[in-house]
Amino acid sequence: MPVEINAAVVTVSDRCARGEQDDASGKLLVELLQEIDALVVHKEIMPDDLDPLAERLRELTEREDVNLVVTTGGTGVAPRDNTPEATRRVIEREVPGMGEAMRMETLKQTPMAMISRGVCGIRSGALIVNLPGSPAGVRECFAVIKPVLPHAVALIKGLPHHQAG
Repeated sequence: MPVEINAAVVTVSDRCARGEQDDASGKLLVELLQEIDALVVHKEIMPDDLDPLAERLRELTEREDVNLVVTTGGTGVAPRDNTPEATRRVIEREVPGMGEAMRMETLKQTPMAMISRGVCGIRSGALIVNLPGSPAGVRECFAVIKPVLPHAVALIKGLPHHQAG
């Protein structure tokens, strides 16, 4: 029996938070999660502020109904790109292979993948995954991690390997 994925989506963007830009990446991410039968239990837009973002990631991973938190945005090298730092503040264990795989695969599409700093890790029984802020980046990176998400969430939940799918 496959594990139920209950996801929270957090768009990290000053412009989206101020209402100056549509949250195309967050909307796409919700659609992509629904395609793998994940239940999106929370969605929000936050500005690129380190402390509030770290606190929100902490709060989301403490919720009983969340076992996956996916962020979009704030993963580049601009001064206000703080998502990886916020994620590192809260995770208990890093899952470096996911970020490495996303960068490796998207590097085939664009050299800009070299400056993507997304982090993946585990906190309080939930997986946190940082995706880029562009819809193309979200689509490409999600395609890379999509095959392992159900298995990873099941293992984090404590299911034995043979039951994790």
